[in-house]
Amino acid sequence: MIAAPSSLSSDPASPCVGVCVINPQTQLCEGCFRTLDEIAGWWDYPPEQKRAVLAKLDDRLARIMDGTLFD
Repeated sequence: MIAAPSSLSSDPASPCVGVCVINPQTQLCEGCFRTLDEIAGWWDYPPEQKRAVLAKLDDRLARIMDGTLFD
């Protein structure tokens, strides 16, 4: 019997929501809040690097919303 992969080794889904517009001020995608480099490299990233990007997204959104992204 083959064991199911652990959640740590599984490949996280892309955060893309189909709103692919780079904000000229923040240089982040308006839909998923990733950088162009993060978007371009997503499919080549190992799972741990994808999880690291995902961990940054909520903080980026919060900082955009409260105006501290550029502090």
